[in-house]
Parts: sequence; structure tokens; C-alpha cells
Amino acid sequence: MQKLSFKNRIASNYLITTALLIFVVFFVIYSIVRFSVYIKVNNDIQKEVTKHLKEIEVKENCVLLVREQQWKAIQFNKVDVSPAFIQFVDELGALVNKSPNLKQKHLKYYPDAINNELFDGKLDNISVRQIQVPLYQGTKIIGFLMVAMSLEDSKMVLNNLFIILIVAYPLILLVLFLIARFIAGKSIKPISAIIETSKIITKDNLKSRIPLPQNKDELYLLSQTINNLLDRVENAIEREKQFSSDASHELRTPLAIIKGTLEVLVRKPRNQEEYKEKIDFCINEVNRLNHLVDELLLLARFENQKQTLKIENVSLNAIFLDVISRNSTIINDKKITCEAFFEKDFYVKTDSYLLSIIVNNILTNAVKYSKNNGVINFNITENEDALICIISDYGIGIAKDDLQKIFDQFYRSKSNQHPEIKGTGLGLSIVKRLSILLQIDLNIESKENEGTKVVLSFSK
Repeated sequence: MQKLSFKNRIASNYLITTALLIFVVFFVIYSIVRFSVYIKVNNDIQKEVTKHLKEIEVKENCVLLVREQQWKAIQFNKVDVSPAFIQFVDELGALVNKSPNLKQKHLKYYPDAINNELFDGKLDNISVRQIQVPLYQGTKIIGFLMVAMSLEDSKMVLNNLFIILIVAYPLILLVLFLIARFIAGKSIKPISAIIETSKIITKDNLKSRIPLPQNKDELYLLSQTINNLLDRVENAIEREKQFSSDASHELRTPLAIIKGTLEVLVRKPRNQEEYKEKIDFCINEVNRLNHLVDELLLLARFENQKQTLKIENVSLNAIFLDVISRNSTIINDKKITCEAFFEKDFYVKTDSYLLSIIVNNILTNAVKYSKNNGVINFNITENEDALICIISDYGIGIAKDDLQKIFDQFYRSKSNQHPEIKGTGLGLSIVKRLSILLQIDLNIESKENEGTKVVLSFSK
């Protein structure tokens, strides 16, 4: 069985709800009209009962009309739209007297009927509303006043109303379905725009966006959300393309240098010192290439978020001291002094290995950009909300305009002015990515020729 379209499902759901509502409304209308008709008939019968009780008197167990001839003349000559039928019977239901408009007919006496209660009865084949009022002499019932009014006109009105409602019900539902389908079609028009836009979006065409509806409703939010998603996808792909371009360039450079050096080396025989010098140069470039590949792999590893975190209680003091110890060679080469200010042992819940990478990259950057005989400070403090780790150097610093770019992959601030400082431009990108992964607040403050301060905040 073929499923309904989204537009038809909306119209159908609307129709079902509306059908139930209309059914209830029609039922209430019919009930109110029926109740009103019966109230009108009941009131008219009660008036007739009250009037005729005043025109009779009871003598010696007999019911007598005060002015019988006059009463019959009035009843005979009276023309009513809904005439009242009057009949007197004795306590056994035998006819005593009746109004002329009954002619050859007579009202049926119902022994089981409740006195003074209105009920539906029959006058030959005519439906009537009837009441039986007992007549007393003292406490003894000597007869009944029976008053009835025809229900034929009322039933005709109710039947006509019922037929009209029955015929109108499906017609109204059909019209409402067509209207609901039309309105639903207009309402979901943005969805059609989403479908059409999605068809033309490919990895090579991410510029198309869904037009936003005028009404700021749920479809507006959906269109806006999809557009924001496309923006993020486009930015991610652009970053991926840029990363691939930069990575290939960075990898190609040391390879080209190694190739060129070896080509120069084999052009003619050389002495042992020249061979050693060129080979050492190539080894340095290979080491630089290995370091670059390691950083690219590390960055890609966490870009795909495939790393499983190993959260444990980690000593910040031990992490800092261990990183300083592992980098003692480059620290001693520049005669840099590392000063650690720890008031006590500080512990955080984090991944020890990843935190070591963050601190190591920050320290190696501080060493590279510090002057000989410089100082690097390590400081840990705490407040009510967080542990705060500060790594400060007094090196060449970073230009204010470059602070927003230092986390970009392969970006190196004013690298042309400092060709002696080697690097890949990936260190701070890795620090930023791992800080986000470990939920560490990272902030860098720097001034040119004054130094740089890196602040790591671990929330308690």
C-alpha cells in the first residue's frame, strides 16, 4: 500500500481532528434543537393542564365541566398550529369526555405511566407528547385529565435537521480536506526548497543556501539550521583542503632540500668532511620531516576524535617537572633557567599522556622563542573554581595582530624575520585541539619583545 505524501498526511491529520470537532458540534446542535422543541411542547402542555384544571369541578365522584357547551364550542372553533388534545377518563381509563378536535379518535390511557410526568405516546399512528394528571376527590383518584400535543411537526423539523447535518457532514469534510491540502502545500513549500537545494549541493558546490521563509516559524528554524550546517561543512572542507595543501607543501620542502643536497653531493667526488657535512644536514632534515609527520598524524588522530581518553588523577607538579626533565638538552643548550613555583601538590582529573603533549608543546615553544640565558616560569595556583597553571617566558613575544592566528595549522608568526627558529606551525594547533578535548580553558597573552604567558585553567 502506497504511503501518503507529507502534504496529504498533514491534511489527513487535520481532517480527522476537524471531523471529530464537527461531529461534536453537530451533535450538540441537534441535541439543543431537540431539547428546545420538547421544552416548547412540554410548556404548552403544562399551560393546557393548568387552564383545564380551572374549568372542571368534582362532584359525587364525577368530573364536571363548569361550562361544558361553551368549552366544546371554543375547542371546536379554535385553530392552532399545534392543537392540544383534551380527554377526561375515569379512574379505570374509561372515556368520560374529550375535546371535539379528537373527532372519532381518543387518547390511549397508559395505566403504567407516571402521573404528572410527560411521555411520548400514540394517537392512532400519530406520535404525541402526553401527560396524565390525576383528579382527586379528597384523597381518592376519581379520574384523569389527559392532555396531548402532536409531535409530527417537531419530528419533521428534527428529521430535516438530521438529514441536513448528515448530508452536510461529508461535504464539509471534503471541502476542508481540499483547503487543508492547499494550505499544507503552501506551508511546506520551504521543504521543497530544501529538497531542491540539497540536490544541487555537492562537495564541489557548497555555496547554495536554502531561502529562508518570511514567517519565523519552525520551518524558518529548520532552514536556518541547515544553512548553518552547510556553513560548517563548507568551512570544514575548506580547512581540510587548506590543511592538505599546507601539509603537502611542508612535506615537500624537506624532501626537496634532501634531494637537492644529495644531487649536489653525487655530482663529483668529495672529501670525507664534505660528505659528513652534507649527510648530517640530510639527517637533520629527515628528523625534521619525521617530527612533522608525527605532528600531522597526531593532529589527524584527534581531528577524527578516535582517541579514547584515559581519565585519572594526575599530579600537575609531576607533569611539569617531567616535561622540563625530558627537554633538558634544548634548555641547557640555550642556558635557560626554568623556575617552578608550586605551593603544594596539585592534582586534576585528566588524561596524563595528552596533558604531557600540551605542556611539552608549550615548553618547547617557550624555549625556541626565548633568548639565551632567559628564564621560563612555571606557576600553579588555585581558587574556588579552578586550578590555574601559568607558563611564562620573556622571549621575542607575539605581535598583537597575530594572536588570533597562532592556533591555525602551519601558521608561524613572522617566521621570515627569525629564520634561525625552526618549526612546523602545528604545535599550538595541537595544544588547542587537545585543550578542547580535555575541557581545559586555554588563554595566551603576549607582547612583542616582552614575552608570552600561557594560562591553562582546570575546572574543579
